[in-house]
Amino acid sequence: MDKKASPNAGVNQQVSEDSPFTTFFQLNERSVVPSEYRTAPTFSITRLTSPFGLQDRITKSSSVPALLLSVSLKPLASSSYRVWAGDKLIKTSTVHSFRSNVVDFDSQPRCWAGSAFDFMHYSIPRTGLNDIAEDLGYGQVRDYRPAVLEDDLVVAQITKSILPYIGRNDAPSVLALDQLRLVLGAHLLQRYGILLKTTRRLKGGLAPWQKRRASEVLHANLNGHIRLAEIARECGLSTSHFARSFKTSFGVSAHQWLIQHRIDVAKQLMSQTGMSLTEISIRSGFNDQAAFTNAFRQLVGVTPGRWRRELAASRQA
Repeated sequence: MDKKASPNAGVNQQVSEDSPFTTFFQLNERSVVPSEYRTAPTFSITRLTSPFGLQDRITKSSSVPALLLSVSLKPLASSSYRVWAGDKLIKTSTVHSFRSNVVDFDSQPRCWAGSAFDFMHYSIPRTGLNDIAEDLGYGQVRDYRPAVLEDDLVVAQITKSILPYIGRNDAPSVLALDQLRLVLGAHLLQRYGILLKTTRRLKGGLAPWQKRRASEVLHANLNGHIRLAEIARECGLSTSHFARSFKTSFGVSAHQWLIQHRIDVAKQLMSQTGMSLTEISIRSGFNDQAAFTNAFRQLVGVTPGRWRRELAASRQA
């Protein structure tokens, strides 16, 4: 996308070139929209919005075999929306909010929106999907069923959960995006994949040494700037197998475990030191105090300041 498309803040800090990332492009009357938009060779989430629509159709492509999942965030009249697979126009109706398109980039998807639009686009490399399929015990993934304006409640819920964080300074960490990729990939396989099913793997948890090592690595990377694959490699497992086994052992995903551990570290600092909440938020792995406060309130039920005051009052009683 041309830089004149005004990308917002909130692009993830990338650990490596193949790290997942999010971007938010807001088009305006001066935006230069290319006729072909080529995605990066990694899992990515791009929100693209415009108050004007497009003059010409856009061809979407990927440098690696991948699926394109597009989710509408606002309605579009049928007269203002067109989708092509190659040169074939696909029949569409009115676009309702949170309807999904699932297409393979190999089909050379093209789209056009003639009026104001707002879409979330996920690019999901096939290699990652193949790894998930192998871990789930499926055979070769022959293909994926294309879908246009699908009422997919799972994809809608995933999109609603990630939407508030796209374009913000505290965009999801690479660890959170790795976890999201696995959840989304498993759903796409089960709903849209044309599979040759084989024997499922046993659903065991991590060995004691693997639990210790995973905890050590996560503790050393409180900011979340570590790939799920790196932790899995330390435990001698594939990414998908590790993620599933971790949740079996700990009851939560690696990202959720990390958030809880950050809160535990913050509680310890608030109870044992006189540090400011800003300093505590940074020491416990959050991008800023606002992100710290939001996460703390969600898990604990009160703000960090109130929790600290109530702790001090209980000690004086």
